[in-house]
Amino acid sequence: MASIITHVAIPLTLTLLAGRERVSGQLMIWAMLGSVLPDIDVLAFTLGIPYDSQFGHRGFTHSIPFALIIALIGLLFHGYFRGRKIIVFSVLFLSVLSHGLLDALTNGGYGVAFYWPFSNERLFFPLTPIEVSPIGVKRFLSERGLIVLWSEVNVVWLPCIFTVITALLFKISLRRYSKTGT
Repeated sequence: MASIITHVAIPLTLTLLAGRERVSGQLMIWAMLGSVLPDIDVLAFTLGIPYDSQFGHRGFTHSIPFALIIALIGLLFHGYFRGRKIIVFSVLFLSVLSHGLLDALTNGGYGVAFYWPFSNERLFFPLTPIEVSPIGVKRFLSERGLIVLWSEVNVVWLPCIFTVITALLFKISLRRYSKTGT
């Protein structure tokens, strides 16, 4: 899996791209929580549920339907999030979905059950440039954890930062153009 630190990169990027006028602080926080929510399935290990079970790690909580359900539940609270329904749905859906997408870019584990309940087949993307993160804080706070973070910086954080900076520069250019007309 990608680390919990990196899973929040996607909702942060979405918030910055959409703007604080569209994505409230509450929505941003819940989107960040949603981006790590799929890893609740690590509890399966303590319950004796096998990793490759549909209820195991990277099973149903990493699926597209799970992301859809969480986003639909979020719609019930669009007033709390102070946002348009389409924005609330989109930010929550993409944030939860991003978890499985990032995990499918890692080079370890059994893959992601994107299509549960229709299929429990575990999939990876053809390229897996992210080092798989060890499960547990103690294991993460090691040399292995630094290797994982370095791969995540290169594959996730730098592209997110580049995207946000490019979008902000484009937005500034549009404002200047609209003021001067040239």
